[in-house]
Amino acid sequence: MRYRPHDRSFLERGGFGLLALVALILVALEILPALRLLLTALAPGGIFDPGKALSALSSRAALRAAQATLETAFISSLLAVPLGTIMALVLGITDMRGRRFASFLFVLSVMISPQVIALAFLHLTGPASPILNGLGLAPQAGSTNPMLGRSGIILVLGLHHAPLVYVVISAGLKRIPLTVVEAARVDGAQPLRIVIDHVMPLLRPHLMGAGLLAFVAGIGNFGIPALLGAPVNYLTLPVLIYRRLSSFGTGMLGDVAALGLLVAVIAVVCVAASQILTRRGDVLLEEDAPLQPFWHLRRVRAVAEIFVAFIITAVLVLPMLSLLAAALVPSYGMPLSLTTITLDNFIEVLARQDVTRRAFVNSLAYAGGAACLLACLSIPMAYSLVRLMGTARIPATALLETSYVLPGIVLAIACILLFLKPLPLIGVSLYATPSIIVFAYLARFLAVVLKPVLAGMTQVDVAQEEAATLDGAGLARRLADVILPSLLPAAVAGGLMAFLLAFSELTVSALLWSAGTETIGVVLYNLEEAGLTSQASAVAIVIVAVVTLTMLALHALSRYLPSGALPWHCPAEGAAFSAREPKRDTLRAGAIGHVEPRPALSA
Repeated sequence: MRYRPHDRSFLERGGFGLLALVALILVALEILPALRLLLTALAPGGIFDPGKALSALSSRAALRAAQATLETAFISSLLAVPLGTIMALVLGITDMRGRRFASFLFVLSVMISPQVIALAFLHLTGPASPILNGLGLAPQAGSTNPMLGRSGIILVLGLHHAPLVYVVISAGLKRIPLTVVEAARVDGAQPLRIVIDHVMPLLRPHLMGAGLLAFVAGIGNFGIPALLGAPVNYLTLPVLIYRRLSSFGTGMLGDVAALGLLVAVIAVVCVAASQILTRRGDVLLEEDAPLQPFWHLRRVRAVAEIFVAFIITAVLVLPMLSLLAAALVPSYGMPLSLTTITLDNFIEVLARQDVTRRAFVNSLAYAGGAACLLACLSIPMAYSLVRLMGTARIPATALLETSYVLPGIVLAIACILLFLKPLPLIGVSLYATPSIIVFAYLARFLAVVLKPVLAGMTQVDVAQEEAATLDGAGLARRLADVILPSLLPAAVAGGLMAFLLAFSELTVSALLWSAGTETIGVVLYNLEEAGLTSQASAVAIVIVAVVTLTMLALHALSRYLPSGALPWHCPAEGAAFSAREPKRDTLRAGAIGHVEPRPALSA
């Protein structure tokens, strides 16, 4: 139910404080970091001088890094788009068994941090790979790992980002009306012809949007190029930025701000184009059911299941098994057998190493604290955006997504620039403290937490608030008694999703950590750089376990969440299959040509 214009009087009473909260969050988490980055890049030292930025961008190292960034991101997206699309179609429109389980595993692979995935593929394909050695397929001893360099980065980026494409295409499938399939079936079309002639044309904007998102993810990715490219001096822009700041410190802030601004501009333009394309491609007819699985595979169902199992094995199972094998031997390269298997590496990183234990505690505290705070803020913010802001909600929501759109390395630079000097008036510095990492997490994952809460808020009937107001309830009372019970599951789910993404991230904390504030992502990277591969693998396995348990907790909450809140959901087994007979009295032959796509309302 939509509230009428004259309803706004009771909604707006006492709402100034909530609007001020939204404005404060917008300024602190989104506008100030972006402005500080822009100011440092274009006016180093406070004097407008774009020539210095152009000089930094035109250096030989920057041009080589830009070329490496663009080519790895573009070619990897060419791999991610068809793979993610095929998986979305197989799991979304067929009667394959185990679709929900397969969807969960496929999306799990992208929820695991990139540096863990890169480390897993290094172990899987190297000369000491326990799996390939067992099959007699390992490269010759002493040879270079085939995953190092340009080709390895492209392959791992493509496999890692295919689930992003899967999520976008799956969302597009859910926006297609069931009548599209029914009308085509009235015309006698077979499932393959329905997919080619009717489903794929409606998905074309989503395909382009998914490709742009995979491209942006490739541009901003730090963990995979750092582990697979840096050892052979194949540097992308995020890795070049990290190296310059690590080697030369804050004296290079002007140059790295210019490089960060370049990455940010590419990312923002691509994400904006992706959003426009996917919104234009949304098709949802009122009072009609969304698309359901309609393709009965019959004799070829086993083929589809084998294909999905092969993809999940290549993307997730084999890399994780290689990590586990590397963690269970005393030192990397030893064969895994009953005589060599040991838990010493897990004991070392969890019980003996102070830095690793501290990193686990830090990551739990920073990611958990940021997630809890964001979950608490998300409900009043969602209420303000939906009930109080009117048409201003669209630009405000776009601004709130700015820091999530920016690559993590760019956000880290902006935070350094913002907090390098003590804060005005209070004279307190956040630089090199845990607070700067928590601030970066708040900025980066605000949009993640807010998305399911906004979706839930749009479904809360304003009549409940009207009734509470008639009983004398003020704004605070309405929020506590009416809004909070409805949105609490969505806020908890958003908080868990933010924790899931922040716990083992490396892109932001790689530039923000200092002695005593290490995160587990940083420790994993440092262990691998130091050659302690088996210990790094043990840390990675623990990270994967935490991520998996968090996703299972989110899955358990799914029944209380708005539709589409979790990216791995697909129709359950035995869901209302659109194998029902089309209504011939209401659908005419050729009716498919008269289905007019309309932009759907954004949540």
